[in-house]
Amino acid sequence: MQIMVVDDERDMQLLFEQRFRKEIKSGQVAFLFAFSGEEACDYLKSNGAENVNQILSDINMPGMNGLELLKWIKDHFPELKVAMITAYNDQKNYQQAIEYGCDDYMIKPIDFSQLKEKVLF
Repeated sequence: MQIMVVDDERDMQLLFEQRFRKEIKSGQVAFLFAFSGEEACDYLKSNGAENVNQILSDINMPGMNGLELLKWIKDHFPELKVAMITAYNDQKNYQQAIEYGCDDYMIKPIDFSQLKEKVLF
């Protein structure tokens, strides 16, 4: 399973790699990291979605935000699962994410035990 994490905070890469260390080492999961919505779009435009099982995206990012990314992905790759992750429990963002077709919505700090259950099983 390959998961793309989209977050402008570069330390999220280290966090995911630490929290999923065993699963990465065993080959159960692999991660791709994009540090902007634009970078995620560029990857999908160039490579398609065949080797990406799910996207986990932050909402608040400079440039293309996570909601704009979600809409773009669902317009171009409607079968791709997208979960939104945000530090703000904002009802407006939640409603917009649901309207755009998000598959899951999580509030930071991320509960990695729960996240593992959602993405691995």
